[in-house]
Amino acid sequence: MNPHLINGLKYDLRVYVLVTSFNPLTIYIYNDGLVRFATEKYNLDPSSINKKFVHLTNFSINKKNVSKFVQNNDSDEEGENESSKWDFSQLEATFDKLGLNFGSTFLQIR
Repeated sequence: MNPHLINGLKYDLRVYVLVTSFNPLTIYIYNDGLVRFATEKYNLDPSSINKKFVHLTNFSINKKNVSKFVQNNDSDEEGENESSKWDFSQLEATFDKLGLNFGSTFLQIR
C-alpha cells in the first residue's frame, strides 16, 4: 500500500492527547498538531530502501539533510509553505486545495 504524499513527500501527523483518567478512560485530543515531512521525494526503487531522508519523517533525522530541509517560518494563509514541518492549519489548507476533506480525515483519527 502506497502512503499518501504531499508534493511527492511522505509525511506523518503528530497528534497530541491528554489522558485525565484511566478508569473511566477520558481522553482529550488537541485540535492542532504537527505534520512532519521526509526531505527527499518518495519512491519504491530498491536502491532507495536504505535512504532515510526518503522513508523517515522524523524531524531530528531530516534536519540533517541540509540541502533539502526547510526551516518552518510563518506560512501564508493559503498553505503555500514548503517547510519540512507544518501545523494542522497548513495541512487543512493543502487538503482543501487537493479536494480532500480534512475534517473527515481528522474524525477518523479520533
